[in-house]
Amino acid sequence: MDLKLPTLGEGADSGTVVAILVKEGDTITKGQNILELETGKAVSPIPAPAGGKITRITVAEGQKISVGQVIAQVEGGAVDAAAPAAKPAVKAPAAPKAAAPVRKAVPAAPAEDVGEVEGIDEPFDDSTPLPPASPSVRWLADSLAIDLRALAGTGHGGRVTTDDFKAYVQRLRGLAAQALAPKPASEAAAPVKKVTPLPDFKQFGPILKKPMTNLRKVIAQRMAENASTIPHVTQFESVDITGLMELRKRHAAAYEAKGGKLTLTCFVIKALTNTLKKYPIFNSSVDEANDEIILKEYFNIGLAVDTDQGLFVPVIKDADKKDLFTLSKELNDLAIRTRERKITSADLSGGTFTISNQGAIGGGHYTPIINKPEVAILGVGKGSYQAVVTDAKTGKIESRLMMPIALSYDHRAIDGGDAVRFSQDLIAAFAALNDETVKL
Repeated sequence: MDLKLPTLGEGADSGTVVAILVKEGDTITKGQNILELETGKAVSPIPAPAGGKITRITVAEGQKISVGQVIAQVEGGAVDAAAPAAKPAVKAPAAPKAAAPVRKAVPAAPAEDVGEVEGIDEPFDDSTPLPPASPSVRWLADSLAIDLRALAGTGHGGRVTTDDFKAYVQRLRGLAAQALAPKPASEAAAPVKKVTPLPDFKQFGPILKKPMTNLRKVIAQRMAENASTIPHVTQFESVDITGLMELRKRHAAAYEAKGGKLTLTCFVIKALTNTLKKYPIFNSSVDEANDEIILKEYFNIGLAVDTDQGLFVPVIKDADKKDLFTLSKELNDLAIRTRERKITSADLSGGTFTISNQGAIGGGHYTPIINKPEVAILGVGKGSYQAVVTDAKTGKIESRLMMPIALSYDHRAIDGGDAVRFSQDLIAAFAALNDETVKL
């Protein structure tokens, strides 16, 4: 029996084998992880779709493989039986008034009559719990990498039934068939991106060609898209962190004694979340398809982490609900797992605002690129001592530790006045951090 690479989800159709977790001759069970695959920026385990004795492994570490490709062969096992055959899809009954509001279930339709599809492309909140469903429906959803939150259950209490799932998949198949159908000659072809050929650099001297890794390709594609589709404006300011560093010095040892690490980034996250609550537009996304602004009522802070393999942005979920000590531990753990490539897709998803801190490597003011679909990003540079007038009346000058910050924002959603007010309140939020904030 051939074991094939299953659907990876999130639009991914291929990846690079990072590690093979089994060997020929091993007996495996269904669901046991047999590979680790790098897809985009995350390394994810790949479970076996069936059990049995491995007679042959057909892939190698470092090899790029695609969905549906044979990764191993087994004998003595069988793919678990799928869910019982579903009855023909029927029109979804109206949800009971007592039940929580649910999305419409997608009705079944033949491939040649997909029409305008309701529910397929509608956004859904991936932070909410999964809806109730039977084990067989959950197994099917996992196998096809379908998030059950994208469906609306027609069963009691919003339960996703087999009929709901079958109707949804049938509609997806219809959409796929329609997308692949030949276009009429009258339709204009989609514009093809023109790539300007480079000159022959060898005529000027020796060169060395280095292929882009899959990760670098992903970073390049996303950075180009973000920079070209978002109208960026950057607001530059400086923050006096002299007192903040004294505060850190007083408490750093106590944090380390309990397994935490009190860093400047911890203070940045705390000051930032306090400010975001006053300016929710900075914690939003632009819905271009529906001409709407989506304001998020949760605060998941992404942190750009520099690694040998490239840039990653792991996310601290619900950062506003965590005290400084919890933030310090979680931040340190995320940074370590990111550099060791042990983060998952879940660690990299769900961000609402990103921080890019170049201070540790000596960066100053710069213009960070917004992490789409977010609308703003905060760049932090290295603090330096500067002569600062601390009393305008007397002209008193003191040596103060000043930290450069750069707020890039999406001018479609945010105006310059709001950016200035946000920056000034952020500076005030830094100044408001005190021993009461930091104490354990």
